[in-house]
Amino acid sequence: MKTGERATPPEHRKLRETIVMTTTTAAKPFDPVKYKETTREQWQSAAQAWNDWGPLLRAWLGPSTEIMLDMAAIEPGHGYSTWRLGGRPDAADRDSRWTAGRVLATDISPNILAFAEVSARNAGLGNVETKVLDGEELDVPEGAFDAVISRVGLIYFPDQQKALAGMKRALKPGGRVAAMVYSTAESNKFFSIPVSIIRRRANLSSPLPGQPGPFSLGGPGVLEESFRKAGFRDVLSRTIPAPVRTKTAAECVRFEKESFGALHQMLAGLDEAGREAAWREIEQELGAFEGKAGFEGPCEMVVAVGVK
Repeated sequence: MKTGERATPPEHRKLRETIVMTTTTAAKPFDPVKYKETTREQWQSAAQAWNDWGPLLRAWLGPSTEIMLDMAAIEPGHGYSTWRLGGRPDAADRDSRWTAGRVLATDISPNILAFAEVSARNAGLGNVETKVLDGEELDVPEGAFDAVISRVGLIYFPDQQKALAGMKRALKPGGRVAAMVYSTAESNKFFSIPVSIIRRRANLSSPLPGQPGPFSLGGPGVLEESFRKAGFRDVLSRTIPAPVRTKTAAECVRFEKESFGALHQMLAGLDEAGREAAWREIEQELGAFEGKAGFEGPCEMVVAVGVK
């Protein structure tokens, strides 16, 4: 190392390795139809775990979700549509925004919605309906809703502008769309570390600009510009810390291993031994965020809202 140079942290060296590998491996043409089919299959498989991890999901995403609902100006009596809100509504969630008005929950995965139906019924929420829909093909009456919200969903649409156009069409004049997405990979190491490790081991290229991916809308101003491009006005955004807290790094890895459909999809090209080796490396790297008080994985969300 030359005088004046700084040592490169191990995680940065791995990122460099990933960049080298992905730029020398020819990327397959992106097939949005196949991508959606695979996404549906993976969430069908992960639905049970997503439901079972409900308490952690609420603790992790609950505060950001409340901010998203506030920014969407959802009030008692409003009608609103959700896309993969996640978690389970229970007694703690039964504020007036859930119990009054009409709620339509949509998802590409029937299994996800089946759990949502049971959860809503157990919570005594008779105003919640579900409908299996592709987020880019929102087959709902035009101008029927006061708000549309999407929690960690918009990032995975192959045609995000088409999805936003459909949301806008569903809104009444003056209605609002609110979306929550991950910010940058650097600020979401609980997720970006597993993603980078799997990409390197599976020789996967990073998504090209405009393609779906966990951090596709997380750069400064990117989500807001997407809203403006779709024709929304009065666009506002907030960046919200949302650390993932578990007892140990191993528990966080189990959470991601069981319930993150996107990681399942990325791992599909590895054999069983390759998948287990990847998870071992992920747990080792995430161990850097485990201390005496437990594990706290860095995570940051961007919430944006726009008006029709």
